[in-house]
Amino acid sequence: VEMLKLSVSSDHDEYRPPVWKSYLYQLQQEAPHPRRVTCTSEVENRPKYYGREFHGMISREEADQLLSQAEGSYLIRESQRQPGTYTLALRFGNQTRNFRLYHDGKHFVGEKRFESIHDLVTDGLITLYIETKAAEYIAKMTINPIYEHVGYTTLNQEPTLKKHLPHSQEEPDGPTPAKDDHNTEERPTSPASTFWHPIRSFALSQLTSLVRRATLRESDLAPKYEKVHNFKVHTFRGPHWCEYCANFMWGLIAQGVKCADCGLNVHKQCSKVVPNDCQPDLRHVKKVYSCDLTTLVKAHNTKRPMVVDMCIQEIEARGLQSEGLYRISGFSELIEDVKLAFDRDGEKADISSNAYEDINIITGALKLYFRELPIPLITYDAYPRFIEAAKITDPEKRLEALHEALKLLPPAHCETLRYLMGHLKRVTQYEKENLMTSENLGIVFGPTLMRAPELDAMTALNDIRYQRLVVESLITNEDVLF
Repeated sequence: VEMLKLSVSSDHDEYRPPVWKSYLYQLQQEAPHPRRVTCTSEVENRPKYYGREFHGMISREEADQLLSQAEGSYLIRESQRQPGTYTLALRFGNQTRNFRLYHDGKHFVGEKRFESIHDLVTDGLITLYIETKAAEYIAKMTINPIYEHVGYTTLNQEPTLKKHLPHSQEEPDGPTPAKDDHNTEERPTSPASTFWHPIRSFALSQLTSLVRRATLRESDLAPKYEKVHNFKVHTFRGPHWCEYCANFMWGLIAQGVKCADCGLNVHKQCSKVVPNDCQPDLRHVKKVYSCDLTTLVKAHNTKRPMVVDMCIQEIEARGLQSEGLYRISGFSELIEDVKLAFDRDGEKADISSNAYEDINIITGALKLYFRELPIPLITYDAYPRFIEAAKITDPEKRLEALHEALKLLPPAHCETLRYLMGHLKRVTQYEKENLMTSENLGIVFGPTLMRAPELDAMTALNDIRYQRLVVESLITNEDVLF
Protein backbone atom coordinates (compact mmCIF):
# COMPACT_ATOMS: atom_id res chain seq x y z
CA VAL A 1 0.00 0.00 0.00
CA GLU A 2 2.82 2.38 0.90
CA MET A 3 4.51 1.64 -2.44
CA LEU A 4 1.27 2.46 -4.25
CA LYS A 5 0.95 5.77 -2.35
CA LEU A 6 4.50 6.65 -3.28
CA SER A 7 3.97 5.93 -6.98
CA VAL A 8 0.75 7.95 -6.96
CA SER A 9 2.30 11.02 -5.35
CA SER A 10 5.77 11.07 -6.93
CA ASP A 11 4.69 12.67 -10.19
CA HIS A 12 1.97 14.93 -8.86
CA ASP A 13 3.51 17.97 -10.53
CA GLU A 14 2.89 16.41 -13.97
CA TYR A 15 -0.83 15.94 -13.36
CA ARG A 16 -3.18 18.26 -15.22
CA PRO A 17 -6.96 18.09 -14.75
CA PRO A 18 -9.08 17.64 -17.89
CA VAL A 19 -10.47 20.65 -19.68
CA TRP A 20 -14.21 20.14 -20.01
CA LYS A 21 -15.44 22.09 -23.04
CA SER A 22 -18.43 24.30 -22.32
CA TYR A 23 -19.18 25.70 -25.81
CA LEU A 24 -22.07 23.32 -26.55
CA TYR A 25 -23.45 23.82 -23.05
CA GLN A 26 -23.54 27.58 -23.64
CA LEU A 27 -25.33 27.04 -26.95
CA GLN A 28 -27.97 24.90 -25.25
CA GLN A 29 -28.59 27.74 -22.80
CA GLU A 30 -29.08 30.12 -25.76
CA ALA A 31 -31.52 27.86 -27.67
CA PRO A 32 -35.06 29.24 -28.22
CA HIS A 33 -37.71 28.23 -25.71
CA PRO A 34 -40.96 26.52 -26.76
CA ARG A 35 -43.95 28.85 -27.25
CA ARG A 36 -47.25 27.03 -27.61
CA VAL A 37 -49.73 28.66 -29.98
CA THR A 38 -53.11 27.73 -28.52
CA CYS A 39 -56.28 27.27 -30.54
CA THR A 40 -59.02 29.67 -29.39
CA SER A 41 -61.92 27.76 -30.94
CA GLU A 42 -63.31 24.30 -30.24
CA VAL A 43 -61.93 21.63 -32.60
CA GLU A 44 -63.89 18.48 -33.37
CA ASN A 45 -62.18 15.07 -33.25
CA ARG A 46 -59.16 16.32 -31.33
CA PRO A 47 -57.02 13.28 -30.37
CA LYS A 48 -57.10 12.82 -26.60
CA TYR A 49 -53.30 12.91 -26.37
CA TYR A 50 -53.10 16.48 -27.80
CA GLY A 51 -54.05 19.68 -25.98
CA ARG A 52 -54.92 23.22 -27.04
CA GLU A 53 -51.86 23.29 -29.36
CA PHE A 54 -53.99 21.20 -31.77
CA HIS A 55 -55.61 23.39 -34.44
CA GLY A 56 -57.42 20.75 -36.50
CA MET A 57 -57.23 20.55 -40.28
CA ILE A 58 -55.52 23.79 -41.30
CA SER A 59 -53.19 24.44 -44.23
CA ARG A 60 -49.43 24.98 -44.15
CA GLU A 61 -50.02 28.61 -45.02
CA GLU A 62 -52.41 29.12 -42.09
CA ALA A 63 -49.93 27.44 -39.73
CA ASP A 64 -47.11 29.64 -41.03
CA GLN A 65 -49.22 32.74 -40.39
CA LEU A 66 -49.98 31.67 -36.80
CA LEU A 67 -46.31 30.92 -36.05
CA SER A 68 -44.77 34.02 -37.61
CA GLN A 69 -44.66 35.98 -34.35
CA ALA A 70 -41.75 34.33 -32.46
CA GLU A 71 -38.91 31.80 -32.61
CA GLY A 72 -39.80 28.53 -30.90
CA SER A 73 -43.56 28.88 -31.42
CA TYR A 74 -45.33 25.63 -32.35
CA LEU A 75 -48.69 24.03 -33.05
CA ILE A 76 -50.10 20.72 -34.24
CA ARG A 77 -52.34 20.40 -37.28
CA GLU A 78 -54.09 17.56 -39.10
CA SER A 79 -52.95 16.98 -42.66
CA GLN A 80 -55.40 18.09 -45.37
CA ARG A 81 -53.90 15.66 -47.87
CA GLN A 82 -53.83 12.68 -45.48
CA PRO A 83 -56.61 12.99 -42.87
CA GLY A 84 -55.79 11.11 -39.67
CA THR A 85 -52.09 12.01 -39.83
CA TYR A 86 -50.63 14.87 -37.82
CA THR A 87 -47.88 17.43 -38.29
CA LEU A 88 -45.84 19.40 -35.79
CA ALA A 89 -45.30 22.91 -37.19
CA LEU A 90 -42.34 24.64 -35.53
CA ARG A 91 -40.86 28.11 -36.03
CA PHE A 92 -37.06 28.09 -36.18
CA GLY A 93 -34.55 30.22 -38.08
CA ASN A 94 -37.31 32.59 -39.23
CA GLN A 95 -39.08 29.83 -41.12
CA THR A 96 -41.75 27.25 -40.33
CA ARG A 97 -40.59 23.64 -40.27
CA ASN A 98 -43.05 20.77 -40.54
CA PHE A 99 -42.49 17.33 -39.01
CA ARG A 100 -44.70 14.25 -39.26
CA LEU A 101 -45.81 13.56 -35.70
CA TYR A 102 -46.49 10.11 -34.21
CA HIS A 103 -47.86 8.74 -30.96
CA ASP A 104 -47.55 5.20 -29.55
CA GLY A 105 -48.05 6.09 -25.90
CA LYS A 106 -45.24 8.64 -26.28
CA HIS A 107 -44.74 11.43 -28.80
CA PHE A 108 -42.03 11.24 -31.45
CA VAL A 109 -40.89 12.54 -34.82
CA GLY A 110 -37.67 10.47 -34.95
CA GLU A 111 -35.95 7.93 -32.68
CA LYS A 112 -36.46 9.81 -29.41
CA ARG A 113 -39.77 9.38 -27.59
CA PHE A 114 -41.19 11.99 -25.20
CA GLU A 115 -43.84 12.08 -22.49
CA SER A 116 -45.12 15.47 -23.65
CA ILE A 117 -45.19 17.64 -26.78
CA HIS A 118 -43.51 20.40 -24.76
CA ASP A 119 -40.48 18.17 -24.04
CA LEU A 120 -40.32 17.05 -27.67
CA VAL A 121 -40.28 20.65 -28.89
CA THR A 122 -37.74 21.70 -26.23
CA ASP A 123 -35.36 18.93 -27.26
CA GLY A 124 -35.96 19.67 -30.95
CA LEU A 125 -35.15 23.37 -30.56
CA ILE A 126 -31.95 22.56 -28.64
CA THR A 127 -30.86 20.10 -31.32
CA LEU A 128 -31.71 22.40 -34.22
CA TYR A 129 -29.98 25.37 -32.59
CA ILE A 130 -26.77 23.51 -31.70
CA GLU A 131 -26.51 21.66 -35.01
CA THR A 132 -27.11 24.92 -36.90
CA LYS A 133 -24.63 27.00 -34.92
CA ALA A 134 -21.94 24.35 -34.40
CA ALA A 135 -22.17 21.91 -37.33
CA GLU A 136 -18.47 22.19 -38.19
CA TYR A 137 -17.46 22.04 -34.52
CA ILE A 138 -19.52 18.86 -33.95
CA ALA A 139 -17.99 17.24 -37.04
CA LYS A 140 -14.54 17.69 -35.50
CA MET A 141 -15.38 16.69 -31.91
CA THR A 142 -13.63 13.33 -32.09
CA ILE A 143 -10.30 14.88 -33.14
CA ASN A 144 -7.69 15.02 -30.32
CA PRO A 145 -9.97 13.43 -27.71
CA ILE A 146 -9.26 13.90 -24.03
CA TYR A 147 -9.82 10.14 -23.64
CA GLU A 148 -6.33 9.37 -24.97
CA HIS A 149 -4.60 11.63 -22.43
CA VAL A 150 -6.30 11.58 -19.05
CA GLY A 151 -9.47 9.64 -19.77
CA TYR A 152 -10.86 6.21 -19.15
CA THR A 153 -8.05 4.26 -20.84
CA THR A 154 -5.07 5.77 -19.07
CA LEU A 155 -6.73 5.48 -15.69
CA ASN A 156 -6.96 1.73 -16.25
CA GLN A 157 -3.45 1.11 -17.57
CA GLU A 158 -0.72 0.44 -15.01
CA PRO A 159 2.31 1.53 -17.14
CA THR A 160 0.97 5.08 -17.57
CA LEU A 161 -0.65 5.40 -14.15
CA LYS A 162 1.97 7.60 -12.51
CA LYS A 163 1.74 10.68 -14.66
CA HIS A 164 -2.05 10.82 -14.64
CA LEU A 165 -3.08 10.21 -11.02
CA PRO A 166 -3.48 13.18 -8.68
CA HIS A 167 -1.63 13.41 -5.38
CA SER A 168 -4.63 13.01 -3.13
CA GLN A 169 -6.98 10.03 -3.19
CA GLU A 170 -9.59 11.83 -1.07
CA GLU A 171 -13.01 12.48 -2.51
CA PRO A 172 -14.07 16.06 -3.28
CA ASP A 173 -16.30 17.83 -0.77
CA GLY A 174 -20.01 17.26 -1.01
CA PRO A 175 -22.44 14.35 -0.68
CA THR A 176 -22.14 11.23 -2.78
CA PRO A 177 -25.18 10.83 -5.07
CA ALA A 178 -27.39 7.85 -4.30
CA LYS A 179 -27.68 5.08 -6.85
CA ASP A 180 -30.88 4.70 -8.81
CA ASP A 181 -32.18 1.35 -10.00
CA HIS A 182 -33.79 2.96 -13.03
CA ASN A 183 -32.18 3.89 -16.34
CA THR A 184 -30.43 6.95 -14.92
CA GLU A 185 -26.83 7.96 -14.36
CA GLU A 186 -24.99 6.50 -11.35
CA ARG A 187 -21.96 8.76 -11.63
CA PRO A 188 -21.73 12.32 -10.27
CA THR A 189 -22.96 14.79 -12.84
CA SER A 190 -20.46 17.64 -12.72
CA PRO A 191 -17.33 17.53 -14.90
CA ALA A 192 -15.01 17.58 -11.88
CA SER A 193 -16.74 14.75 -10.05
CA THR A 194 -17.13 12.72 -13.25
CA PHE A 195 -13.35 12.79 -13.54
CA TRP A 196 -12.80 11.86 -9.92
CA HIS A 197 -15.07 8.82 -10.08
CA PRO A 198 -12.76 6.54 -12.15
CA ILE A 199 -9.76 7.64 -10.05
CA ARG A 200 -11.43 6.47 -6.85
CA SER A 201 -12.50 3.13 -8.30
CA PHE A 202 -9.09 2.61 -9.89
CA ALA A 203 -7.23 3.15 -6.64
CA LEU A 204 -9.45 0.59 -4.90
CA SER A 205 -9.13 -1.95 -7.70
CA GLN A 206 -5.36 -1.38 -7.76
CA LEU A 207 -5.07 -2.19 -4.06
CA THR A 208 -7.21 -5.29 -4.51
CA SER A 209 -5.11 -6.30 -7.49
CA LEU A 210 -1.86 -5.97 -5.50
CA VAL A 211 -3.18 -8.23 -2.77
CA ARG A 212 -4.51 -10.75 -5.27
CA ARG A 213 -1.28 -10.89 -7.25
CA ALA A 214 0.69 -11.65 -4.12
CA THR A 215 -1.19 -14.94 -3.78
CA LEU A 216 -1.11 -16.03 -7.44
CA ARG A 217 1.59 -17.69 -9.50
CA GLU A 218 2.71 -15.70 -12.53
CA SER A 219 1.03 -18.20 -14.86
CA ASP A 220 -2.30 -17.65 -13.08
CA LEU A 221 -2.49 -13.90 -13.69
CA ALA A 222 -5.54 -12.89 -15.69
CA PRO A 223 -4.61 -11.96 -19.27
CA LYS A 224 -5.53 -8.60 -20.79
CA TYR A 225 -8.52 -9.67 -22.89
CA GLU A 226 -9.74 -7.07 -25.38
CA LYS A 227 -13.42 -6.22 -25.11
CA VAL A 228 -15.73 -3.91 -27.05
CA HIS A 229 -17.95 -1.54 -25.09
CA ASN A 230 -21.59 -2.48 -24.68
CA PHE A 231 -23.11 0.91 -25.50
CA LYS A 232 -26.82 1.55 -24.97
CA VAL A 233 -28.77 4.78 -25.59
CA HIS A 234 -29.07 6.55 -22.23
CA THR A 235 -30.86 9.49 -20.66
CA PHE A 236 -28.67 11.47 -18.28
CA ARG A 237 -30.07 13.53 -15.43
CA GLY A 238 -28.44 16.92 -15.16
CA PRO A 239 -25.57 18.27 -17.28
CA HIS A 240 -23.15 15.62 -18.57
CA TRP A 241 -19.91 15.79 -20.50
CA CYS A 242 -18.65 13.14 -22.94
CA GLU A 243 -15.80 11.12 -21.46
CA TYR A 244 -14.22 10.74 -24.89
CA CYS A 245 -14.18 14.24 -26.41
CA ALA A 246 -14.93 16.25 -23.21
CA ASN A 247 -17.79 18.13 -24.92
CA PHE A 248 -21.22 18.71 -23.41
CA MET A 249 -23.91 16.12 -24.15
CA TRP A 250 -26.85 18.22 -25.28
CA GLY A 251 -30.60 17.59 -25.27
CA LEU A 252 -33.29 16.62 -22.77
CA ILE A 253 -33.27 12.84 -23.22
CA ALA A 254 -31.13 10.19 -24.93
CA GLN A 255 -28.23 12.65 -25.02
CA GLY A 256 -25.68 9.91 -25.60
CA VAL A 257 -24.80 6.30 -24.89
CA LYS A 258 -23.58 4.50 -21.79
CA CYS A 259 -21.58 1.27 -21.65
CA ALA A 260 -23.73 -1.20 -19.73
CA ASP A 261 -20.61 -3.06 -18.57
CA CYS A 262 -18.22 -0.31 -17.45
CA GLY A 263 -20.37 2.84 -17.25
CA LEU A 264 -18.46 4.91 -19.84
CA ASN A 265 -20.57 7.89 -21.03
CA VAL A 266 -19.99 9.25 -24.54
CA HIS A 267 -21.75 10.88 -27.49
CA LYS A 268 -23.25 8.45 -29.97
CA GLN A 269 -20.81 9.60 -32.67
CA CYS A 270 -17.87 9.30 -30.24
CA SER A 271 -18.84 5.71 -29.41
CA LYS A 272 -17.85 4.72 -32.95
CA VAL A 273 -14.20 5.62 -32.34
CA VAL A 274 -13.76 4.56 -28.70
CA PRO A 275 -11.11 1.77 -28.50
CA ASN A 276 -12.09 -1.79 -27.59
CA ASP A 277 -10.81 -1.36 -24.05
CA CYS A 278 -13.91 -1.89 -21.91
CA GLN A 279 -13.07 -2.64 -18.27
CA PRO A 280 -16.31 -4.12 -16.86
CA ASP A 281 -17.27 -2.98 -13.38
CA LEU A 282 -19.06 -5.26 -10.91
CA ARG A 283 -21.47 -2.41 -10.13
CA HIS A 284 -22.81 -2.81 -13.67
CA VAL A 285 -22.24 -6.56 -14.19
CA LYS A 286 -24.68 -7.85 -11.60
CA LYS A 287 -25.14 -11.46 -12.68
CA VAL A 288 -23.05 -14.48 -13.64
CA TYR A 289 -25.37 -16.62 -15.75
CA SER A 290 -26.56 -15.13 -19.05
CA CYS A 291 -23.67 -12.65 -18.93
CA ASP A 292 -21.29 -12.27 -21.87
CA LEU A 293 -18.26 -14.49 -21.14
CA THR A 294 -15.55 -11.89 -21.81
CA THR A 295 -17.47 -9.31 -19.80
CA LEU A 296 -17.65 -11.67 -16.82
CA VAL A 297 -13.97 -12.62 -16.75
CA LYS A 298 -12.85 -9.01 -17.11
CA ALA A 299 -15.23 -7.87 -14.37
CA HIS A 300 -13.85 -10.51 -11.99
CA ASN A 301 -10.26 -10.23 -13.26
CA THR A 302 -9.95 -13.97 -13.98
CA LYS A 303 -8.78 -16.14 -16.86
CA ARG A 304 -12.06 -18.01 -17.07
CA PRO A 305 -15.56 -17.68 -15.63
CA MET A 306 -15.50 -18.69 -11.97
CA VAL A 307 -18.48 -20.97 -12.63
CA VAL A 308 -16.35 -23.08 -14.95
CA ASP A 309 -13.36 -23.23 -12.62
CA MET A 310 -15.36 -23.96 -9.46
CA CYS A 311 -17.68 -26.57 -11.01
CA ILE A 312 -14.83 -28.43 -12.73
CA GLN A 313 -12.72 -28.43 -9.56
CA GLU A 314 -15.67 -29.80 -7.59
CA ILE A 315 -16.41 -32.47 -10.23
CA GLU A 316 -12.79 -33.60 -10.43
CA ALA A 317 -12.53 -33.73 -6.64
CA ARG A 318 -15.44 -36.11 -6.14
CA GLY A 319 -17.17 -37.13 -9.33
CA LEU A 320 -14.86 -38.43 -12.06
CA GLN A 321 -15.86 -42.03 -11.44
CA SER A 322 -19.59 -41.30 -11.22
CA GLU A 323 -21.51 -43.39 -13.75
CA GLY A 324 -23.15 -41.35 -16.50
CA LEU A 325 -21.29 -38.16 -15.54
CA TYR A 326 -22.76 -35.25 -17.56
CA ARG A 327 -25.27 -37.60 -19.19
CA ILE A 328 -27.48 -38.05 -16.11
CA SER A 329 -29.43 -34.93 -15.21
CA GLY A 330 -29.77 -33.60 -11.67
CA PHE A 331 -32.93 -32.13 -10.18
CA SER A 332 -33.72 -28.96 -12.11
CA GLU A 333 -34.82 -27.10 -8.95
CA LEU A 334 -31.44 -27.69 -7.31
CA ILE A 335 -29.57 -26.75 -10.50
CA GLU A 336 -31.52 -23.49 -10.46
CA ASP A 337 -30.44 -23.04 -6.81
CA VAL A 338 -26.78 -23.31 -7.86
CA LYS A 339 -27.37 -20.77 -10.62
CA LEU A 340 -28.95 -18.32 -8.15
CA ALA A 341 -26.07 -18.89 -5.71
CA PHE A 342 -23.52 -17.92 -8.37
CA ASP A 343 -25.57 -14.90 -9.43
CA ARG A 344 -25.90 -13.79 -5.82
CA ASP A 345 -22.55 -14.74 -4.27
CA GLY A 346 -20.15 -15.14 -7.22
CA GLU A 347 -16.97 -16.97 -6.24
CA LYS A 348 -18.27 -17.30 -2.65
CA ALA A 349 -21.07 -19.63 -3.78
CA ASP A 350 -21.11 -22.91 -1.84
CA ILE A 351 -21.27 -25.90 -4.22
CA SER A 352 -19.56 -28.39 -1.90
CA SER A 353 -20.88 -31.87 -1.12
CA ASN A 354 -22.38 -30.45 2.09
CA ALA A 355 -24.64 -28.21 0.01
CA TYR A 356 -25.20 -30.51 -3.01
CA GLU A 357 -24.37 -34.15 -2.42
CA ASP A 358 -25.42 -35.25 -5.93
CA ILE A 359 -22.57 -34.42 -8.34
CA ASN A 360 -25.10 -34.34 -11.19
CA ILE A 361 -26.39 -31.05 -9.75
CA ILE A 362 -22.96 -29.50 -10.32
CA THR A 363 -22.59 -30.95 -13.85
CA GLY A 364 -26.09 -29.68 -14.62
CA ALA A 365 -25.19 -26.18 -13.38
CA LEU A 366 -22.07 -26.14 -15.58
CA LYS A 367 -24.00 -27.22 -18.67
CA LEU A 368 -26.70 -24.65 -17.90
CA TYR A 369 -24.06 -21.91 -17.72
CA PHE A 370 -22.86 -22.73 -21.24
CA ARG A 371 -26.41 -23.01 -22.59
CA GLU A 372 -27.36 -19.57 -21.24
CA LEU A 373 -24.37 -17.70 -22.66
CA PRO A 374 -25.70 -14.92 -24.93
CA ILE A 375 -22.83 -15.71 -27.32
CA PRO A 376 -22.02 -19.46 -27.24
CA LEU A 377 -18.58 -20.69 -26.18
CA ILE A 378 -17.98 -21.59 -29.83
CA THR A 379 -19.22 -18.29 -31.18
CA TYR A 380 -21.71 -17.68 -33.98
CA ASP A 381 -18.93 -16.17 -36.10
CA ALA A 382 -16.72 -19.23 -35.74
CA TYR A 383 -19.53 -21.80 -35.97
CA PRO A 384 -19.45 -22.35 -39.78
CA ARG A 385 -15.69 -23.01 -39.76
CA PHE A 386 -16.02 -25.64 -37.03
CA ILE A 387 -18.85 -27.37 -38.88
CA GLU A 388 -16.81 -27.35 -42.13
CA ALA A 389 -13.87 -28.86 -40.25
CA ALA A 390 -16.07 -31.65 -38.84
CA LYS A 391 -17.14 -32.61 -42.37
CA ILE A 392 -13.54 -33.33 -43.43
CA THR A 393 -12.92 -37.08 -43.44
CA ASP A 394 -9.11 -37.00 -43.48
CA PRO A 395 -8.02 -36.91 -39.78
CA GLU A 396 -4.93 -34.73 -40.33
CA LYS A 397 -6.73 -32.20 -42.51
CA ARG A 398 -9.62 -32.08 -40.06
CA LEU A 399 -7.13 -31.33 -37.27
CA GLU A 400 -5.59 -28.51 -39.30
CA ALA A 401 -9.03 -27.06 -40.03
CA LEU A 402 -9.99 -27.19 -36.34
CA HIS A 403 -6.74 -25.47 -35.43
CA GLU A 404 -7.56 -22.63 -37.83
CA ALA A 405 -11.14 -22.42 -36.57
CA LEU A 406 -9.91 -22.02 -33.00
CA LYS A 407 -8.08 -18.85 -34.04
CA LEU A 408 -11.46 -17.23 -34.74
CA LEU A 409 -12.55 -17.48 -31.11
CA PRO A 410 -12.15 -14.49 -28.77
CA PRO A 411 -9.24 -15.14 -26.34
CA ALA A 412 -11.47 -15.62 -23.28
CA HIS A 413 -13.65 -18.12 -25.19
CA CYS A 414 -10.61 -20.03 -26.46
CA GLU A 415 -9.05 -20.20 -22.99
CA THR A 416 -12.31 -21.45 -21.44
CA LEU A 417 -12.72 -24.04 -24.21
CA ARG A 418 -9.13 -25.21 -23.66
CA TYR A 419 -9.73 -25.64 -19.93
CA LEU A 420 -13.03 -27.47 -20.48
CA MET A 421 -11.58 -29.85 -23.08
CA GLY A 422 -8.70 -30.68 -20.73
CA HIS A 423 -11.24 -31.54 -18.06
CA LEU A 424 -13.35 -33.68 -20.42
CA LYS A 425 -10.18 -35.48 -21.51
CA ARG A 426 -9.60 -36.38 -17.86
CA VAL A 427 -13.23 -37.57 -17.64
CA THR A 428 -12.57 -40.04 -20.49
CA GLN A 429 -9.60 -41.47 -18.58
CA TYR A 430 -12.17 -42.95 -16.17
CA GLU A 431 -14.53 -44.21 -18.88
CA LYS A 432 -14.48 -47.75 -17.46
CA GLU A 433 -16.10 -46.39 -14.30
CA ASN A 434 -18.18 -43.48 -15.60
CA LEU A 435 -19.00 -45.00 -19.04
CA MET A 436 -18.40 -41.61 -20.68
CA THR A 437 -16.29 -41.80 -23.84
CA SER A 438 -15.29 -38.80 -25.95
CA GLU A 439 -18.14 -39.73 -28.31
CA ASN A 440 -20.68 -39.72 -25.46
CA LEU A 441 -19.38 -36.38 -24.20
CA GLY A 442 -19.60 -35.02 -27.76
CA ILE A 443 -23.29 -35.93 -27.85
CA VAL A 444 -23.86 -34.09 -24.55
CA PHE A 445 -21.70 -31.02 -25.16
CA GLY A 446 -22.12 -30.49 -28.92
CA PRO A 447 -25.45 -28.60 -28.75
CA THR A 448 -24.41 -27.08 -25.39
CA LEU A 449 -21.28 -25.35 -26.70
CA MET A 450 -22.46 -24.65 -30.25
CA ARG A 451 -25.64 -23.03 -31.50
CA ALA A 452 -26.45 -22.63 -35.18
CA PRO A 453 -26.74 -18.95 -36.15
CA GLU A 454 -30.17 -18.39 -37.73
CA LEU A 455 -30.34 -21.64 -39.66
CA ASP A 456 -33.60 -23.32 -40.72
CA ALA A 457 -34.79 -26.24 -38.61
CA MET A 458 -33.67 -28.95 -41.07
CA THR A 459 -30.13 -27.56 -41.43
CA ALA A 460 -29.81 -27.15 -37.67
CA LEU A 461 -30.94 -30.76 -37.19
CA ASN A 462 -28.34 -31.98 -39.69
CA ASP A 463 -25.66 -30.00 -37.89
CA ILE A 464 -26.15 -31.92 -34.62
CA ARG A 465 -23.94 -34.82 -35.72
CA TYR A 466 -21.21 -32.42 -36.79
CA GLN A 467 -21.45 -30.58 -33.47
CA ARG A 468 -20.83 -33.94 -31.78
CA LEU A 469 -17.83 -34.59 -34.04
CA VAL A 470 -16.37 -31.17 -33.27
CA VAL A 471 -16.45 -31.70 -29.50
CA GLU A 472 -15.28 -35.31 -29.81
CA SER A 473 -12.28 -34.20 -31.90
CA LEU A 474 -11.45 -31.36 -29.52
CA ILE A 475 -11.43 -33.77 -26.56
CA THR A 476 -9.43 -36.48 -28.32
CA ASN A 477 -6.82 -34.03 -29.68
CA GLU A 478 -6.86 -31.61 -26.74
CA ASP A 479 -3.11 -31.84 -26.16
CA VAL A 480 -2.33 -31.08 -29.82
CA LEU A 481 -4.95 -28.43 -30.57
CA PHE A 482 -4.40 -26.36 -27.45
